[in-house]
Amino acid sequence: MSAVLMTGFPGFLGSALLPGIIAKREGTGVICVVQAAHMDEAKAKLAEIEAAHPHVADRVQLVEGDVTAPGLGLSDSVGDDVTEVWHLAAVYDLSVPEDIAKRVNIGGTEHVLRFCRERSDFRRLQYVSTCYVSGRYDGEFTEEMLEEGQEFQNHYEETKYEAERLVRAAMADGLPATIYRPGIVVGDSRTGETQKYDGPYFVAAYMKRLPGVTFLPNVDRDVMASLVPRDYVIAAMDALSVLDRSEGKTYQLTDPDPPSAREVAEIFGKHLGRRLVWLPIPVSVVRGLLDTVPGMELLTGLPAETLDYFAFPTTYGTAQAVADLEGTGVSCPRFRDYADRLLDFMAAHPEFDSQAMV
Repeated sequence: MSAVLMTGFPGFLGSALLPGIIAKREGTGVICVVQAAHMDEAKAKLAEIEAAHPHVADRVQLVEGDVTAPGLGLSDSVGDDVTEVWHLAAVYDLSVPEDIAKRVNIGGTEHVLRFCRERSDFRRLQYVSTCYVSGRYDGEFTEEMLEEGQEFQNHYEETKYEAERLVRAAMADGLPATIYRPGIVVGDSRTGETQKYDGPYFVAAYMKRLPGVTFLPNVDRDVMASLVPRDYVIAAMDALSVLDRSEGKTYQLTDPDPPSAREVAEIFGKHLGRRLVWLPIPVSVVRGLLDTVPGMELLTGLPAETLDYFAFPTTYGTAQAVADLEGTGVSCPRFRDYADRLLDFMAAHPEFDSQAMV
């Protein structure tokens, strides 16, 4: 029996992908590479998935490993029958130190690529990148673009860019692969369910701290928020991964008609009953205050790095993803149609934080 190997389980995306991968690959098992520190969590998550999706039972093997180790830290006998790899493991943290980002995002990808090349009957690498390999590119960043001389705001963006360069080089050498670039992934559009609160959730948390009125810096109306619900990302990757025409392509999985950053704040403010006051202060000034004034981040609940995306010059083309998803029934819902569910879930589950595993 052939097998699929997945890194990044039991993370936010990997956990949701698992049932679909198994359903679409009859007679195939899945090997999930799990760090020792996450094994108990992985076992609990797998039991939860099996209870909700009986077809998953007895099709998944959890093995201890680590993408930062040569051979993924696996024994020689593990993975001989692997024909497909889903590489999701990465550090998703805007403030990640450079050494950790390089070790996980770049080094981990190098090890995965080597693992793929060593398989005798390898058919496809499904690689999860990010739209933010664009860095601060001025204008529309298309699915075909990568090396455009862009500048990066943090080590997360830069190391994901370097990792995608490695994947593209391997593809040029003949490795069959598909690259997926999600935008900023938020909760499920149907239920609001998520595993962590970061990105736009920081804005909602900030609004909740200020009763009645919320003061915000002068965000340009041309700044788009590339938010995307988890269910769309999962459904899109699930559908595209089994299409012959997706091999060799890159897909930007984000809203083709995104809201502006101001719209996101306005929608949140309306739902939370807050009156927004837009101050004539540039985002860069507020960002500087958060970064330098002791206690400012703690007081507002806004990490300084988050403000970079409220003065972000890049938009993302999704033409290839939209075209290849035509006829699959998969499309991205509009933010305004599900934003209330994100906030309702956040209110019902205050125990989550910004550090959960992705």
